[in-house]
Amino acid sequence: MWDEALDRARRFADGWLASLPERPVGVPVADAEMRARLDDRLPEEGRPAARVLDELASALEPGLVASGGPRYFGFVTGGALPVALGADWMVAAADQNAAARVMSPAAAAVEEVTGGWVLDLLGLPAEAAVGFVTGAQMANVSCLAAARHALLAAEGWDVEGDGLAGAPVPTVVVGEAVHSTVLRALRLLGLGSGRAVRVGADDQGRMRPERLREALAAIDGPVLVCAQAGQVDTGAGDPFDAVADLVAARPRAWLHVDGAFGLWAAAAPARRHLVAGVERADSWAVDAHKWLNVPYDCAMAIVRDPEALVAAHSTTAAYLTLGGSDPSGRTPESSRRARALPVHAALRHLGRQGVADLVERCCTLARQAADELARHPGIEVLNEVVLNQVLFAPRGVDPGELSQAIARDGTCWVGTSAWHGRPALRLSVSNWSTTPADVTRSTAAITALVDRLA
Repeated sequence: MWDEALDRARRFADGWLASLPERPVGVPVADAEMRARLDDRLPEEGRPAARVLDELASALEPGLVASGGPRYFGFVTGGALPVALGADWMVAAADQNAAARVMSPAAAAVEEVTGGWVLDLLGLPAEAAVGFVTGAQMANVSCLAAARHALLAAEGWDVEGDGLAGAPVPTVVVGEAVHSTVLRALRLLGLGSGRAVRVGADDQGRMRPERLREALAAIDGPVLVCAQAGQVDTGAGDPFDAVADLVAARPRAWLHVDGAFGLWAAAAPARRHLVAGVERADSWAVDAHKWLNVPYDCAMAIVRDPEALVAAHSTTAAYLTLGGSDPSGRTPESSRRARALPVHAALRHLGRQGVADLVERCCTLARQAADELARHPGIEVLNEVVLNQVLFAPRGVDPGELSQAIARDGTCWVGTSAWHGRPALRLSVSNWSTTPADVTRSTAAITALVDRLA
């Protein structure tokens, strides 16, 4: 019964993975055509598993983006290390509910060990608690929920029991270049994105300490400061030591760091200076499915005070008491897959040196891409390339038109953005399989398109 279905899945996986190095990266099929490839009628009678999987593979393949391939530079998207993909298959086959230790002692043990490895690699406090969540969005939500609990508990307010009506709500302070996931987390937690105090940033998106000092001086009561490791357009990190000094000077304050991809700089000795002082924060959000290259979806919510994280997330259901010793007592989810296993496999496979090499290699390739693009008179690189992000804009060509042309060409894929009101394109090197030849092939395609459009 299992052999036939798994054989079909393996057949699809083999073909798909083998195609990644050379297949067109973008999606040439239109939305309407893609929808038409799927039979939208719910069948009255069931179909054999092998037939279902074969039909799905045939229907979906034209609309699949080669985001795991070596020349996909959109957003900040990693590929999947073979060992992490294999571990993810094991997760699906074992089908463990990782909510409680009693449901899967194996999943709970993997989370404990892997969480410790992550703290060690990133240079974060060994006593911190780690919750494995879907992505940086929920990591930010989880960390800020812990911050909300701690700050209001210090004011004598039980936010989990009494809600926010009438509460001494903390003032949230964010940088001008804050990521949208932090703002959405504030909305989801009832803290309000519009209430957040915006602090001026420099030309790379780094929070200005002098502006933060001015903002904090005007605030009474508890304060929650959200800093950033790896601004999504430039890769820049906030000056954490200076920010931490200002936050530490206040009696009722919490410092959170959104480090979705940039926090991994701490794992590479040559890049660690970019996040110096980040360990002084109270909480950190970091993805695994970006730079660590595990399959979607996986991220970590890390909080220095385990009690704050557990208090914000544990449930009191009589039949299911998820406390600090249970994995889901540290996350917003109850039923959840054992998503820590691919992280564990990736870290065991790479080791400390391998993680550092992965980070450094991507940064070196980003520098290569920036240099090759900048040599073309029709392209301007807009950021200081300190990490894996390259922000650039064409001269005399509409960036949106160039982006569409790049997607149609299929050699590579880059994202669009806007920087200080100027439309731009963003190239992010995050994949373990990208080579210098992939970068040169991609920049050559981009510059040729600039010439053609100009």
